[in-house]
Amino acid sequence: MDLMLFNHYFSVVPIIIFIVFAFVIITLIVRIIRGLIEFIQNERSEKMEVVATVVAKRTHVSTYHNHNSMHASSHSTTSYFVTFQFTEGDRKEFRVKANDYGLLSEKDHGMLHFQGTRFLGFDRIIEQKGNEY
Repeated sequence: MDLMLFNHYFSVVPIIIFIVFAFVIITLIVRIIRGLIEFIQNERSEKMEVVATVVAKRTHVSTYHNHNSMHASSHSTTSYFVTFQFTEGDRKEFRVKANDYGLLSEKDHGMLHFQGTRFLGFDRIIEQKGNEY
C-alpha cells in the first residue's frame, strides 16, 4: 500500500513542474508583450513640452538573490521616479535615469519634455529676483 502512495506522489510531480514552467513562460511572454505595447504607444505619441514643477522623488530597490551556486550572492537594482505637476494641476510620474534623478530637486520649476510615458528631459527655469545682496 505504501508503494502505491509513493508512486502516486511521483506521478503528480511532473504535472506540478509543468504548471510552474508554464506559469513562468506565460509571465515572461505577458511582460514582453506589455513592454512592446508601451514602446509602440510611446513611439506613436507626440513629443510634449509643458511647464511643470517637480513635486516628488522616489526610488525602488529590487534585490535578487542567487542560491544556486556554492557561494550565495545577491545584487540589487535601483529604479528612479520623479513626479511632475503641470500648471493645470495634473500630475505625472516618470521613470528617469540615475543622473537625471540626481540633478532634479523637489520644487524645481521648468520645461518638461516627454513622449507618452517616456521622460525625455527637464530644463530648469531659474527665476531671478531683484538685486539682493
